[in-house]
Amino acid sequence: MGQSSSSPQPYIKLGQQLKNYRKAKHESLAEVSGAVEIDEHVLERYEAGLDRPDEEILNLLISHYRLADPLAMQLWELAGYAGSLDGIDMIEATLASARQLVMVLTTDNRTIYSDGVNIDCNQLGLQVTFTQSNQQGKGIPIARIGMSYEQGAEVIKALTVALGYGKFGRGQMLPPGKKV
Repeated sequence: MGQSSSSPQPYIKLGQQLKNYRKAKHESLAEVSGAVEIDEHVLERYEAGLDRPDEEILNLLISHYRLADPLAMQLWELAGYAGSLDGIDMIEATLASARQLVMVLTTDNRTIYSDGVNIDCNQLGLQVTFTQSNQQGKGIPIARIGMSYEQGAEVIKALTVALGYGKFGRGQMLPPGKKV
């Protein structure tokens, strides 16, 4: 956890900003803490101003909230890290941290069938959006998955194998022991 000073809430302004960003995204403490892989009560302490996140966690929060450079710099300053990285290095560190973040949340075991897919890419990796056409023929997003370019390549391999098994009737869709 972060450092503390003599006041009971040494990072109150930082905590308020973090809470505002979470609420602006309409996310719960559990959703954000799961996304950045910290305990919910730890995030709650950050938002209460009792502790500050270390630099790595702050980078993950900045990435999760998709903050523009000036807002990211403001958080760094509120956390007392402003002198530790210049703007460019801070953004590069944020992107590097985001590349390492992988999150899987299972909320529903039902299978949702898709009739369309859109793939966007940026410096962080791929965002695959599966869609279903509505009555007007417009594709409505039903699932969105982000992944690194390396993970995307592994997904392509797994899909190729699964398609081969399905096409040639081998009795199973994925070979045993293969995980994506």
